[in-house]
Amino acid sequence: MNAQPDRRLHAYRPDLAEEALRGSVTAGHYVAGTPARLSAPVASLRPRPDETAGIDTQVLFGEGVRVLDRADGWAWVKSDFDGYVGYLPETALDATVTPATHVVAVPRTFAYTGPDLRTPTAFALSIGSRLTVVGDSETRGTRYFTLEGGQSVVAGHCLPVGGTASDDYVAIAGRFLETPYLWGGRSGFGLDCSALVQLSMMLAGKSAPRDSDMQAAGLGTPIEREELRRGDLVFWKGHVAIMEDEATIIHANGHTMSVAREPLADAIERTGYLYQQPTGYRRPV
Repeated sequence: MNAQPDRRLHAYRPDLAEEALRGSVTAGHYVAGTPARLSAPVASLRPRPDETAGIDTQVLFGEGVRVLDRADGWAWVKSDFDGYVGYLPETALDATVTPATHVVAVPRTFAYTGPDLRTPTAFALSIGSRLTVVGDSETRGTRYFTLEGGQSVVAGHCLPVGGTASDDYVAIAGRFLETPYLWGGRSGFGLDCSALVQLSMMLAGKSAPRDSDMQAAGLGTPIEREELRRGDLVFWKGHVAIMEDEATIIHANGHTMSVAREPLADAIERTGYLYQQPTGYRRPV
């Protein structure tokens, strides 16, 4: 008997499934979904429409989704960014979809009510947020982008869509040091171990799956521990860390409850009772 598709990446329920799964899963009917984008700074994606359910991942401001169903204030969606499926509040979505022109390239920034750092803030923005810029101006030597909603962001905190902050994703990961750990988090306000990998690689022009088991299964190529160097990944069951050099890792972890730097040998010894030995090592390509 064939295994069912991964529910994290394939949208199906007994009553409804995404059109792409027609013939693969049985459902009452199939839909292609309608486009929308996130209008909230961050929205948590949950496995069921229930605020007490744990967070699987998050969708960021301006990111696109396909809405497969709406009911009781919840939307069942599939992310355009990494294909993740889940439920988020309908109020976090905007049905008006315009192409993003820029992406936030710093861990955190603000959208201001005007093009001046002295004006009130409208909301905060995480790295990875997608923006539609309609103009720009300069105030006291600082350049600001004007967003379609009328807010302003510091231009130097943004990159054109498709641009890169660095070709060294480890350096980008280092900018998250001391960011709070959040299970399922995927933003500059709080993130988990695999999101640190995914976001850092995105700003370096590379792609990575969302969860650590997905990354361990197919991100880059397997290597041996003796081969580890800067940029390689170390996997435990349910955890991933980035090698900063041959002996040191950067990882979002529940021990410090933050993104932290730690000797690999210390991490292996410290977590042995919980995670046992690392399950593998990979080199992203």
